[in-house]
Amino acid sequence: MVWPFKPNFRKQLARIEVTGAIASATRKRVLESLKTVEEKKFPALLLRIDSPGGTVGDSQEIYSALKRLGEKIKIVASFGNISASGGVYIGMGAQHIMANPGTITGSIGVILRGNNLERLLAKIGVSFKVIKSGPYKDILAFDRELTEPEQHILQQLIDTSYSQFVQTVAEGRNLTPETVKTFADGRIFTGQQALELGVVDRLGTEEDARRWACELVGLDPEKTPVYTLEEPKPLLSRLVPGNSQVKSPILSGIDWLDFEISTSGLPLWLYRP
Repeated sequence: MVWPFKPNFRKQLARIEVTGAIASATRKRVLESLKTVEEKKFPALLLRIDSPGGTVGDSQEIYSALKRLGEKIKIVASFGNISASGGVYIGMGAQHIMANPGTITGSIGVILRGNNLERLLAKIGVSFKVIKSGPYKDILAFDRELTEPEQHILQQLIDTSYSQFVQTVAEGRNLTPETVKTFADGRIFTGQQALELGVVDRLGTEEDARRWACELVGLDPEKTPVYTLEEPKPLLSRLVPGNSQVKSPILSGIDWLDFEISTSGLPLWLYRP
C-alpha cells in the first residue's frame, strides 16, 4: 500500500511513556523509541514518567540515551502520579522537568537487603555444606550472619551506587553534590517540594508539559500533533479482547525495585526506597 503523503515529523511532537517498574523490557522499548525519534528528526520529545523505579543498569542506559538525544533535540519530562528512584534517574536525562504539585518523587538513596534464616534453619535441623572458590562467593548467604569484611564490601558497593545517583542528579539539575545530599537520603517528596529543591523546573500537568515542549521549538501548541511511540501489541492481545497481560505474582508484591543480584541461588534485591 502506498500512502498519498509522507508525514512531516519535523512538525510533530514525539511522546514516549515510561510506566511501571523499569526493567530490561522497558529499556529495550524506550531505547528503540528514542532511536526512532532521532531517525524521524522530531524537533522535541515529551517524556511521560509514571514509575516507582527500576533496575539500576536499565535506568542508567535510558538516562545515557536521553542525554545523547538531548544534544540534538529538546526533551521535556513530565512526572506523573509517581516518579521516584529510577524514575528520577531517567528524568535527569531531560533538559526540562515538570511535575504535578502532588507527584510523589525523590527516593534518592540505596539499600541492600538480604535474609538471615540461620536460627530458623537450626530449629528445623537444616544445615548447608558450602564449597566456594573464594571467601566472598556466598556473601549475603541466607544461612549465616554477615562477617565484618563482607559488611565493608557491601557498604562500598552501596556507597558507589549512591554516589553515581547523586552525581547524576547534580549534573542534571545544575546542583552541587553537597546540595543534592541534603535531600538524597531516601526520602520521598511532592512535586511542590521537588520544585523548591530544584529537582524539577515547573509545576503542571502533562498538557502543560506538551505546550512547553512545543514552545521550546517554535511549534504552535494549538495545532501541533503528538506522535506517541508505543510498543507493538503482542499478537494474542490483538486477537483476544480485553486485557491479556499476565502480571508476575512476585513483581506485583515488590515496590521500589531497583536491582537484582543472585547469590547462593537465591534472588536478592537492591532497593532505592
